[in-house]
Amino acid sequence: MINEEKLGVLIVEHSELNVEQILQTLKRGGFQIDFVSVGTIDALRNELQCKDWDVILSNYDLLQFGAEDVLRIVTNLVPSVPLIVISSDVGEEAAEHIMALGAYDFMMITNLARLVPAVRRALREAANFQQCLVMEAALQKSEDLFQGITSNLPGVVFQFLLTDEGQISYLFVSDATETLLGLTPRRLIDKPQLFPELILPEDKDSYYQLMITSAEQLATWNWEGCIQVKGDSDIKWISLRATPRRIANIGTLWNGIMINITRNKLAEREIAHSREQLAELSSYLQKIKEQERARIAREIHDDIGGTLTAIKCELFPCIDSVARTPEFYQLKAKSIESLVDRVIDSTRRISLDLRPGILDCGIVAAVQWQAKEFSDRTSIACKVSCGSDEISLDSDLSIAIFRIFQETLTNISKHAHASRIEVKLVEIDGLILLEIIDNGRGINLADMEKQNSFGIRGMKERCQQLKGNFHILGELGKGTKVTILIPINNQEHQYENVHGIREKLRGFSQAELMKNKKVSRR
Repeated sequence: MINEEKLGVLIVEHSELNVEQILQTLKRGGFQIDFVSVGTIDALRNELQCKDWDVILSNYDLLQFGAEDVLRIVTNLVPSVPLIVISSDVGEEAAEHIMALGAYDFMMITNLARLVPAVRRALREAANFQQCLVMEAALQKSEDLFQGITSNLPGVVFQFLLTDEGQISYLFVSDATETLLGLTPRRLIDKPQLFPELILPEDKDSYYQLMITSAEQLATWNWEGCIQVKGDSDIKWISLRATPRRIANIGTLWNGIMINITRNKLAEREIAHSREQLAELSSYLQKIKEQERARIAREIHDDIGGTLTAIKCELFPCIDSVARTPEFYQLKAKSIESLVDRVIDSTRRISLDLRPGILDCGIVAAVQWQAKEFSDRTSIACKVSCGSDEISLDSDLSIAIFRIFQETLTNISKHAHASRIEVKLVEIDGLILLEIIDNGRGINLADMEKQNSFGIRGMKERCQQLKGNFHILGELGKGTKVTILIPINNQEHQYENVHGIREKLRGFSQAELMKNKKVSRR
């Protein structure tokens, strides 16, 4: 027959007549038979291990073993292959027993009319069973993949249901609930109201309102709010994002994720606070700039302008047509010379205020000059220790360090009530260190964070612009230490190991700094 269906049959039978009768029945049913007949346990095991079979047909009573033995071996080796038991003289009770043990079907050798339909049905069910196994394997693989993804996500993956009656439930939550919410997945599923109980009172209304809006409009549920896990003093910012879909006659189902955004929120607040401080500092600097311009304008007008006016007045009698004695002109010349000297002194003083000319001699000379000028003016002893006679810096960096030094000395004179200041200026590993220590009353955190502490804020801003670090540390009654550490030539990569540089600098004793170095005492 052209369309014969191939069938691999393993026959467990000791009677050749029975085997022939079975084969003829299958051939008449349209099967092309590939068969092996075995009569011993060993032969049965060997055939099951060496070849794949579509169906196994076994006599109930064999010479050395029975159908129960065959069924046990088949179940252990090839449980998916159907076993049909054929007998010559077995009653209904024995048939029910072997079927209960797992045989697919049971029939008499004298009535094989059901054999072909039974085989076809067994083949279909075996195919369905194999398909189920494949689907179960694929489902398990998908489940493992899903679990692997959810367990590594930085948040809680969940399925949330709001019924038409207003009941809430979690159909699924990932293991991250224990880390984020302090609740096991099973506990949250059993008691879904535990999550709203964690939400701070001021954020609960928005949570429910956005949930209802999302359910009504089938729009994405986006909510941000604060929770506090029981037993935890810290407050967490939570971001919830879920996509809804409608389930007919049941309610709204969301698939979503909750993540911890506390760090982002704190960063946002810090950025906002920094921007406020920067705006205040910019406003303050603009105000100071305008005040400085006004002061310089007044000094030029009142001092230099007044002196030039006096010179002009002294010159008027010298250029009129009235004859004067030589002594008169000599006196006028001396007076004009004195006034010109005043103009020169005023010009030098104003230019020094704008930019000290000593900076042209280098940062070391500028720091030493400023320390001496400060000591002479305030009677506060100021000792400067420099790492070398000269530290080569560009103009912008020199000015920035010098202005920070000036501002620090100004703060000390105003607030510290110090009697002694020690200054260290060192270049090491591509970094410039300026350290200023006083023995005054010290400074605390509240003083540094005052709304109008623009001096400290300005020094920090200068250091940040130069990719440097500004640090101030005070101890009440013992003094204050200001440390700036700035990379030379804006070499940011050299600044990465600041802590290591500080450790290295801690090892520098005063004697080591003085060895082959220039030390200036003021």
